[in-house]
Amino acid sequence: MTIDIEADKDEDREEGQNCNIMASLAVPSQHPRARERASSVCDSDIDLNIRVISYEDTVRKLDHYYGIVKRQLLQNQSITLGIFPLVSQETEVADMRTSIYCSACIWSLFQAYRRIDDDRGKAYELGQSCVKCMRGILTCWMRQTNLVENFKKGQNPKYALHSKFHLITGEEVISSDNYGHLQIDVVSLYLLFLVQMINSGLQIIYTMDEVTFVQNLVYYVERAYRTPDFGMWERGSKYNNGTPELHASSIGMAKAALEAINGCNLFGEKGASWSVIFVDIDAHNRNRSIFETLLPRESSSKNVDASLLPTISFPAFATHDQMLYSKTRSQIINSLEGKYGFKRFHRDGYGTVMEDKKRRFYHSAETKEFEKIECQWPLFYLYMILEGMFKSKEEQVEEYKNKLKPLLKRDKWGDPVIPMYYYFHKDNIEEERAEPGSQYCQPSVEGTPKNLFLWGQSMWIITSLLMDNLLHINELDLIRRHLPSYNRPRKGGRYSAFQSKNSKGTASDLVVQVVLIAESMRLQAMMATYGIQTQTPHEVEPVQIWPPRELVKVYQNLGVSEKLGLQGRPTRPIGALGTSKIYRVCGQTVLCYPLVFEVSDFYLSHDMALLIDDIKTELHFVGKYWRLSGRPTVCILIREEHMRDVHFRELLDLLAMLKTGYCDGLKIRTGRLQNLISSSCIEHLDFMSTMNIDLDITPFEQLQHASIGYQSLTDVPTAITYSEDSMSFKDMGLQPTSEVLNVLRSVSTLHGQTQLLGILLRREGPDFQVDGVSVNDRLCALLRQASSLRYWAAVRECTALLAKEVESISPYITTVLVSGKQLTAGYGNDEILLDKPVQPAEIHDLFYTPALQSHNVVQAVLQQEVVLYCGKLIATHTQLFNGILNIRIGWMIKAMTYYLHDVCKVKETIESLAPNEVRRLVVKVLSLDEWAHKEKLTPQQIRVIDGCLGRTPKRFYEKVFNILSKTTQGVRLCDQLLPQQPTISEMSSGELNFALTVQSLLNRIQHPEYRQIVVEVFSVVATILERNPELKFPHELNLDQIVREAFKMFLKDLGRDWKDDMSSFYNASQVAVTSYLARAIVNFMLSGDIRSEIEEGSTFCQVS
Repeated sequence: MTIDIEADKDEDREEGQNCNIMASLAVPSQHPRARERASSVCDSDIDLNIRVISYEDTVRKLDHYYGIVKRQLLQNQSITLGIFPLVSQETEVADMRTSIYCSACIWSLFQAYRRIDDDRGKAYELGQSCVKCMRGILTCWMRQTNLVENFKKGQNPKYALHSKFHLITGEEVISSDNYGHLQIDVVSLYLLFLVQMINSGLQIIYTMDEVTFVQNLVYYVERAYRTPDFGMWERGSKYNNGTPELHASSIGMAKAALEAINGCNLFGEKGASWSVIFVDIDAHNRNRSIFETLLPRESSSKNVDASLLPTISFPAFATHDQMLYSKTRSQIINSLEGKYGFKRFHRDGYGTVMEDKKRRFYHSAETKEFEKIECQWPLFYLYMILEGMFKSKEEQVEEYKNKLKPLLKRDKWGDPVIPMYYYFHKDNIEEERAEPGSQYCQPSVEGTPKNLFLWGQSMWIITSLLMDNLLHINELDLIRRHLPSYNRPRKGGRYSAFQSKNSKGTASDLVVQVVLIAESMRLQAMMATYGIQTQTPHEVEPVQIWPPRELVKVYQNLGVSEKLGLQGRPTRPIGALGTSKIYRVCGQTVLCYPLVFEVSDFYLSHDMALLIDDIKTELHFVGKYWRLSGRPTVCILIREEHMRDVHFRELLDLLAMLKTGYCDGLKIRTGRLQNLISSSCIEHLDFMSTMNIDLDITPFEQLQHASIGYQSLTDVPTAITYSEDSMSFKDMGLQPTSEVLNVLRSVSTLHGQTQLLGILLRREGPDFQVDGVSVNDRLCALLRQASSLRYWAAVRECTALLAKEVESISPYITTVLVSGKQLTAGYGNDEILLDKPVQPAEIHDLFYTPALQSHNVVQAVLQQEVVLYCGKLIATHTQLFNGILNIRIGWMIKAMTYYLHDVCKVKETIESLAPNEVRRLVVKVLSLDEWAHKEKLTPQQIRVIDGCLGRTPKRFYEKVFNILSKTTQGVRLCDQLLPQQPTISEMSSGELNFALTVQSLLNRIQHPEYRQIVVEVFSVVATILERNPELKFPHELNLDQIVREAFKMFLKDLGRDWKDDMSSFYNASQVAVTSYLARAIVNFMLSGDIRSEIEEGSTFCQVS
């Protein structure tokens, strides 16, 4: 079945070459079932599903495509490295993304040829061409092992693997200073197709050095979730100003690559155990979580982007959440599809006649010039056809086949050629802007018969092979990425495999196995009196119980190569999912307890109530996000120190609940470890068996006692509730050191000693000796004493003076950021804005700033604590953060302090509360709407708390954008002007970056009540403009002036004289405040040289 394509035909072309030119765009009529059953077909069924009707016809069709591949692709393959340029006229620069797609295309024809008995050597030739390309890419990257090693440590763009190399020599052709090489999706795409090709039987990886390097490529992409990159379009943010962003397409590609390569043997079926690749399941989960949080958005500046099509569909199939998939897909189609293809994203200047090709970056607000005239790429019609094939949507295939048909060109052989993009001629730009879709587009010079766009040609050939029934989707996707993981063929063998049970990715019948380990026999005996059966470390032998840090030591040996200068896995902690596997290491069976049971330097581990909450959270987290075959096994560690805690009975209640088989709806199975191993997920760390290394491992040791001892809780010495008189020693900062030492020797209170040691620390340094003991050591001893007494004020101050950090806080910061929020640490003018993910090494400098320490040294740890709680809450209770765009930690603590002192009338300070009480306070202020009316808060109290949190009503930023579009001179607040231009030219109303710009203006206000009044002003102005669309502000909109005018009228109506204290106004109801603000706004409009569109004297503003 052949479709005629409109194009000029060479008169002297040989007869017969016309046939089958675009058979690929024909929907086969004889085998509709082939795709209907695609989701359930197995390898052995392929020949049955796609029966070759005519052997000769199949051979002829395959030979036709072989000719196209030879002429269009292999003709442009590098003779030395096998890599490909972006376009066929390029003779020097190879493009890695294009090379991967070309390789995938050649491989797909190789797969098709394997069906026939006698391919006359063509399959072998194609397979070897594919291998050469994949090895060429690997060779280029292996020359940059120093970059990989440095990138692992800090994800700095200057250490990114290059995406462009010299076509012949493989040398670097452009530096990271002059081009955005950091494109996580390219490395991920390589790993994805590497696995597909190895599964087809191709030998691509030859040596253990190469295996080691690929393992390091896995480390390279594992942290995509917090690595702003330049994305598929190589430019970063849509403003093209050199700024990288977190891209959903890059993170999704990384997620798919990690799933694909986990447990893959790079030497194929004949490989040994040491050529297997390992993936950190917790890193995968963070990528999955953040990818799904970002969708359907691509990045902060791009609400929608066509690069998400290959991410959610072929080749990555990165999400099987049907709702997310449909929402993202429909947003791309509705926003970006045109008559000539898809736009890449809104205001994309690439290829337009308005773009200055001589400049690398755009000027501020330049993107406005490209609005409604963006180039359209036919390439994405091919992705839509492919998606239709994989989803068995015949109508979609037919639709996009017909749309693509008139866009194709043909070369002298009669073979179709895909233009790179279509652009508007400069003479048609104004008409197109006035009436989008009305003007004719011209094809680009890239993607012509003399200058082929190789990515497009590759995708066309793959699509054609599928549509001509020469290739089945299961031959193109051997590892079944297009199926949800629970429908994929199960991996056998010794390594964990991703395997979920339903469309949500969690099993309704998933059981989390729990092993209870008691630290000593007397603790075990005492627990037994309460009906809680536990095991001691001795009883689970030969299985060993390890702290998670010991497993980190083992993994540090994975991917080590002195020859290549690679140091293996970075010292990242093992997360909750990683500690839920059972490991086989060097003949030993190991179970790790989770990080929450690690007695850390930071004080949170000393709060039993917080630990109980964390255990529940941990179990539910594992139950929700477990993606591996086999059940998760969680080790709950019970220490003797827990017995002495006032909250120990709550721990007993939790353990008793687990014994019933449920934990807040989650299925739990408790039992002896020996009985649970057979149903567990077991990971064999075989790479250790090849290494001659003496591991310095310290397993968790059982405590030994002379007698079993305690028989019940009443025998256990519980911790006393410690308190002391608080006294400030701030004035001692002015006294000489000798005087400070004298006072220190006479002070017995913990808080007093801490303050005095703090003065000595700042003045003399940590090694200064006090009675033969250094200041640092005395602080450590004081911290231990305060921790055992649970005296939190001294605990926090000692921790801050010793400059300690919360473990693994970086992922929580990233979770907040990708939820579309910003994070601010510090206070006032010294606030530090976090708008991109933070590396662990940067955490210290973030919180231990001189400004924060001089303000209040305890804030350094208290703010870390609150960041941690916000990161955990935003993942599980997103609704608490509705209307909050910038989580200002210092201001959130102010809201908590205000609630404690002014609403609850409690004298305690925040820093003296137990960590679990601080967490409950965070939840309390965030859930203000749920209880404010019930607890009878005054309007002023509500405004203060909401103002501290920075909460705004729905559609607030769209309203501000509308106001700004009608205010030519801009909006002024606190002597800061938000100009109309270039703001509305550079940004759009729904864009995250615009909302952040408005936030930065509001953040200048130092009084939270006043901030909320300003938010109300914006809302009232927006309402007036919506109901009177003809109105405009020809002069500057001064918000402070409007509030002042409203307050004057308020005082006048009350019969009071003017005063600066606005408390009475803040405490007025929202209805009353709105009416005064509306009157003030109308007066403000009448006072200026008013209305540009209304006749003088005929203003009738509808306010209510």
